[in-house]
Amino acid sequence: MPLPVGESEMSTAVYPGSFNPPTVAHLEISQAVRRHFKIDSIVWVVSQVALGKEQVTKPRLQDRVAVLEEVASGHDWLQIKLTDEQLLADIALGYDLLVMGADKWHQIQDPAFYDNDPARRDQALSALPEVAIAQRGPFETPPNMVLPIPENLSSVSSTEAREGATSMMLEPARRFDELTGAWTNPERYEAWLIQQS
Repeated sequence: MPLPVGESEMSTAVYPGSFNPPTVAHLEISQAVRRHFKIDSIVWVVSQVALGKEQVTKPRLQDRVAVLEEVASGHDWLQIKLTDEQLLADIALGYDLLVMGADKWHQIQDPAFYDNDPARRDQALSALPEVAIAQRGPFETPPNMVLPIPENLSSVSSTEAREGATSMMLEPARRFDELTGAWTNPERYEAWLIQQS
């Protein structure tokens, strides 16, 4: 019989996302997971092609991953991993805990992501490990899955960061954006890419 999370010798949480860009909320949520569940390590997993975000091509995946690796280098409990998987049930396989925002929890209930097959969706959801959900906006969250986090984090979003709220970005992302315009100035980023080639 498996030990509860936090009582095993080594417990690992997976936090899938595009981290485009990584924000202060991503890091705070991860730290809250470590505290609340006594997690030893957290893996930020990025899909090569994120489900529902297939059109995202800029910044380049390699640039985003380089920024994430720089973030992880400052935290010995944080790892970065790339995957070809897209469904959370597949990404979370083998981990003790799955971390997501309430918007993602709402999204994965949609049968459209499972070939419009509710039975396939239910099977995928039932295969998930223990789930911790960060409250976000109007989305309802099962009370037993709510991760306690500061209320102000719910207003932090990668979308707003890309739209110019760079204070929401983690420092390595902010520096890379200042250098290249990766998130806030696509034209400058394109010019930077040309210079690199």
